[in-house]
Formats: sequence, C-alpha cells, structure tokens
Amino acid sequence: MLLRVRVTLPDRPGTLGQVARTLGVAGADIVQVVVLERLGGRAVDDFTVVWPGAAQVERLMAGLAAIPGVRVDGVWRAIGAPTTTGQDAELLAQIAANPTDGVATLVDAVPGLVAADWAVAAVVPLDWASRSGGAGEATIGYASWRAPAPPALPEVTPLRARALTSPAGTHYAVTPFGRAGLVLVVARDRTEPLAAAAFHTTEVDRLAQLVRAGAVILGDRLDLVGAPPVTSVT
Repeated sequence: MLLRVRVTLPDRPGTLGQVARTLGVAGADIVQVVVLERLGGRAVDDFTVVWPGAAQVERLMAGLAAIPGVRVDGVWRAIGAPTTTGQDAELLAQIAANPTDGVATLVDAVPGLVAADWAVAAVVPLDWASRSGGAGEATIGYASWRAPAPPALPEVTPLRARALTSPAGTHYAVTPFGRAGLVLVVARDRTEPLAAAAFHTTEVDRLAQLVRAGAVILGDRLDLVGAPPVTSVT
C-alpha cells in the first residue's frame, strides 16, 4: 500500500540519509520526498513510500523513532500516486474547461493532492457565527466519494484558511471561497494503528491558493452550490 510518512528531523547533513536508509531497511520503497518546512535547525519532510501490505507499520515507526533527533509526526495511507504543484495547474485547467462541474471537480481532486481521506464543499449560513452548535447547520453542496454521510464537520468560524483537529482526532483543513458562505473542508480520519499528521501550513496555503483560483474561474457559479434544485411548474 501507499503510505505518507511525516518526520521532523535535525536540518543537518546526513540525517535525511539516515531516515531514507531506515525506511529502506524496514522494507519501504521511497517514491517521493517533499520538504514542508526548514526552520530553526529543524526540517519537516513528507515521504511517500510503497509499503508491503502484510508488514507491521509499527516496525517502521520504531525504526524512525530510534534515530537521534527524529520525531515521527504521522504515518497514514495515501490515496493515489504522489503529486506535486504541477497537478494544481492541471486541476484548474479542468475546472476552467468544465465550469458547470467545477466545484465537484475540485472537491473530488483535493484528497489525492494532499493525502487526505475526503473533502466536501459546505455552505455556511450567514448567521453561522451567532449560532450555538452551528457546525450542524451547514449544507453540503458536494462531497467526495469517500466522504461519510453525513460528514462530521468542524466549527469553521472564523471563516479563514486554517488547520484544526477534532476531539476524536480527525484532522481538518478549512478554506473559504470568499463568497456565498462556501467553504472547502478537507479531512484526514484517524484510523488505527495508523495516525495521520495534522495539515501543515504549507498544505493549507496550497489548498487556499487552489480555492482562490477556482473562485476566480467559477465566479457567480459558486452562488448556486447547495441551492435547492429549480423545478418547473406546468
């Protein structure tokens, strides 16, 4: 199976090589490495690896944790092949080519782009912030194929791009479209024995850029998301 492995490690020569060797010894075949952050002598890296399905993931995590200075932030199942920002432009081109299904196209694509489990486009009522327990009042405009029904949505106020985690351990990235109360919610579920990492700032920024660009392309079509279907009266 395809796994995403996130580690925080000392940003010094040799440490990345130790992590790569440990992954190889454990049986993981590395297919991509993405540096999410380098700050204060530390780095946060995402490894996408092919992992033998019958092998114990705990062995992989223990091997990484044994490297001095290395912390395992998460190991979780990835959907599809690893992607880079090159796929973002292709996704936006698909939205522009078929704007009628633009929001649905975006919602279906983003879980694969950021190794998430599911995504929805939710419409938040105008008085969302003043309601108690307002998260249950959102209308689901579109949901990706793996989204639960109904999806458990976090409290998204204030409406701004950010990451958050529910008490149950589900990680969310929330990004508003900037009109019509429409919000993109992307989720990583907690699935034992795997534990996904929270959405990194880099991932939230990437989603926000996609949403902003998609909003420019789709314009007034966003106002129709979540609206009741129009029926003709004869």
